[in-house]
Amino acid sequence: MVRWAIGYFIVALIAALFGFGGIAGEAAWIGKVLLVVFLILAVVSMVAGRRSPPA
Repeated sequence: MVRWAIGYFIVALIAALFGFGGIAGEAAWIGKVLLVVFLILAVVSMVAGRRSPPA
């Protein structure tokens, strides 16, 4: 998922370089959303993985 976020940020940078402001804004917004979702899922999986085995 981080690869997708980075990909959208790269698309946003290239679009902004060529003057496509609307496309750049949307790609950056999608990249931010994907990055936040990735971070939330990473934290949840870290917390869930730290459970001790049942005795």
